[in-house]
Amino acid sequence: MNYLSVENITKSFGERVLFENISFGLEQGEKVALVGINGSGKSTLLKILMGEETPDSGNLSFRNDIKVGFLSQNPQFEVGQNAMQAIFSSDHESLNIIKEYEKLATIPEMNNKEQARFQDLMEKMEAHQLWDYESQVQQILGQLGIDSITQSVENMSGGQKKRVALAAQLIVKPDFLILDEPTNHLDINIIEWLENYLATQNMTLLMVTHDRYFLDRVCNGILEIDRQQIFKYKGNYEAFLVKKEERESIEKLEVDKAKNLMKKEQEWMRRMPKARGTKAKYRVDAFQELKEKASKNLKKDQVELEISQKRMGGKILELKGVSIGFDEKKLFENFSYTFKKGDRIGIVGKNGTGKSTFLNIVTGKIKPDAGKLDLGVNTEFGYYKQQEIQFDNNKKVIEVVLEIAEHFTLPDGSEISASQFLNKFLFPPKQQHDFVHKLSGGEKRRLQLLLVLIKNPNFLILDEPTNDLDLQTLSILEDFLDRFQGCLIIVSHDRYFMDNLTEQLFLFEGDNQIKIFNGNYTDYRSTKNQTPKTKSDKSKESVNKEKPKAEDKQKLSYKEKRELESIDSEIPKLNKQKEELEAKLASGEGDAVDFTKWGKELSSINEKLEELEMRWLELSELES
Repeated sequence: MNYLSVENITKSFGERVLFENISFGLEQGEKVALVGINGSGKSTLLKILMGEETPDSGNLSFRNDIKVGFLSQNPQFEVGQNAMQAIFSSDHESLNIIKEYEKLATIPEMNNKEQARFQDLMEKMEAHQLWDYESQVQQILGQLGIDSITQSVENMSGGQKKRVALAAQLIVKPDFLILDEPTNHLDINIIEWLENYLATQNMTLLMVTHDRYFLDRVCNGILEIDRQQIFKYKGNYEAFLVKKEERESIEKLEVDKAKNLMKKEQEWMRRMPKARGTKAKYRVDAFQELKEKASKNLKKDQVELEISQKRMGGKILELKGVSIGFDEKKLFENFSYTFKKGDRIGIVGKNGTGKSTFLNIVTGKIKPDAGKLDLGVNTEFGYYKQQEIQFDNNKKVIEVVLEIAEHFTLPDGSEISASQFLNKFLFPPKQQHDFVHKLSGGEKRRLQLLLVLIKNPNFLILDEPTNDLDLQTLSILEDFLDRFQGCLIIVSHDRYFMDNLTEQLFLFEGDNQIKIFNGNYTDYRSTKNQTPKTKSDKSKESVNKEKPKAEDKQKLSYKEKRELESIDSEIPKLNKQKEELEAKLASGEGDAVDFTKWGKELSSINEKLEELEMRWLELSELES
């Protein structure tokens, strides 16, 4: 049962086409993540679905009898509203029933028409279970960390506003919920609550998120915007990566096939130029389609993170008995630590416990109330802040970089220009001469990252670096940071990012102390017995965890042993069939019908191989 149907939608801004003639549908119960590189049009597509943007062409429709909710990246509220008023100002049927009921209830003497309407509203209150609605609101606000429902929204932080807007959507229990970066600015414990809530609710979801644990645990499908087209996949993010690679392999074979066929067709087109008007029209049309397919650009652009790193000295940074507080509230006291080359530290704690203050002390932005810092002479900080840089909108992208330098040195000693450096961060020459205000949110964050790395730091501090960056750029950033040989401090609500890159945590638990934990975030949560490890958790083993005893290991049953033997013999056969099909597809022989048939067979074999290899790994782990 389709809840959403999108047909042939196109959207462009000036000469820049975001997507062209895209079509897809979402059925009841589907929970889908929308992915794509920064600037591909993810947020624009969500705004089109909610009527905040108009497509150039195409149609879309939601099923008539469903409730649809939408959480934008940066929700806006009316001036003067508190949290409860902001929620009740939402335009949803349940809230409208309550507001009209409360308005009529204040009338001392109702006329016949008002009494009939009041009776109708009472029945609706009963049918929609709205009598304890306010307590439901307070419960969800409490889960989202909004304790004061009378607090003015305009005085709230970006994260608090996001939580109020999220609560406004959750309390009406929509049938279809659209979320644009729902985890941005949320504490990890709230993300984990939201993750569990969305995973267990019977609703349809479409969301943009960079949080891979959140995505894997909530979503059962992926929509990808790629080169102005849209592709739909079943499964989690890891399954998507496998299937995307298969799609691109088949696409490459199709282009190669089209190029081979086009050579033959060009001969035919040239053979009798005088008779071109009498040539079979269908063959001329087919040649044009073939030419279009053969000239398809399959080049994959991706960020190239190459920077020189200033040599570190023997002394990097030493904190000695550092303490600080504000307005008689002590954030932390008497904290000492000596940073070592290769430190990879994650910072964990709720908002307001002093995390950002600590980073400002480390970088010398503010001075502690007590204690001192001893900084090494060769230590060069690179500080990527959570707050987006306020760029001068009258400046062009290239001008922002030229303010730092005209040329930059790479690790191999070679020099490149500012324009070439921007190219490496996926800002092509044409975009370099656009004004900064034309960039998407994710593109501005990518420019901000460039401005940090361009200074060749050896001590990187990244405060919520995953906000607004696309998943492809995040993967490349992770690879770069994995090779980074200096010191690294990360503050992030992205648990996957933290697990992959940190080996030690500084814990800000609101008790005026900074505690040190050896291990990553999943190790830490495991010790608190709150978040069990899952198969998708790629975490390192905690240094405190004992190895399982040999006698505790599970043994394979007779049936499982036979299954393992069967898989061992079947995988080579499938690999051979796969090689034969790939050779056929690459040969250029056969017609379009053959090619389609071989492509489907290859896709089926790849799926079967993936299933068998996963099962082989499970059985092998039990056997070892």
